[in-house]
Amino acid sequence: MDQTLTGKVALVTGGTRGIGAAIARELSDQGADVAISYASSTQKAAALVHEIEAKGRRSAAFKADAADTGQVKKLIADVVSTFGRLDILVNNAGLFHYGLVTTDAHEDDLDDLYAVNTDAVLTGIREAGRVMGEGGRIISMSSGLSTRTGAVGLADYSASKAAIDGFTRGAARDLGKRGITVNVIGTGPVNTEMNPEDGPISDWLKGESAVGRYARVDEISAAVAFLASPRASYITGSVMMVDGGIAA
Repeated sequence: MDQTLTGKVALVTGGTRGIGAAIARELSDQGADVAISYASSTQKAAALVHEIEAKGRRSAAFKADAADTGQVKKLIADVVSTFGRLDILVNNAGLFHYGLVTTDAHEDDLDDLYAVNTDAVLTGIREAGRVMGEGGRIISMSSGLSTRTGAVGLADYSASKAAIDGFTRGAARDLGKRGITVNVIGTGPVNTEMNPEDGPISDWLKGESAVGRYARVDEISAAVAFLASPRASYITGSVMMVDGGIAA
């Protein structure tokens, strides 16, 4: 395997399951030492750390609530303190919300949605930009719903993700002269336990896709690994759609 990330330190937020765990495994396969953050899955976090360390990589798990920007700031500082540096940040932690704009939403639910999907990501980018050096990579997981909802009830979720796309373009300008790239991956439906390919709306989602299926987690993690690699050094301020053609 071409281990293009040897010597790099990566942080994957929300890295204990699904897409996040697949990204952590992929980056470690490419040679990176990998830190993960988690909110509650202590056992899963410990198991993944053990799995990565068994490959000969350094790894550590940090409990951090993405809804609290203070904890996000501390997370970045703790990773740098533990590993000595931070080269790759993958903003993966996120929440999903469904509800019509005319329906009374539970205020706490919307506060958490924007705190995790938007504020935590923007804070992570700011903090990582302060500590990264030449060749730094910041990659945020977004959604094709940031540009095309395709259904009712998705306004708040779409807005929380669209903010990431816009902030990324500006951050890419701010950090580009220092050799740090900032990009977004916009996903379509991905087969995870939170959104299984045989779930209640899976037939509709498959029908929206040009390829007629859900993505595998390794198809998403491969895109992340590419953007994290030296081969992607001229890609910044971009939204890479890995959505099976839903936005086509």
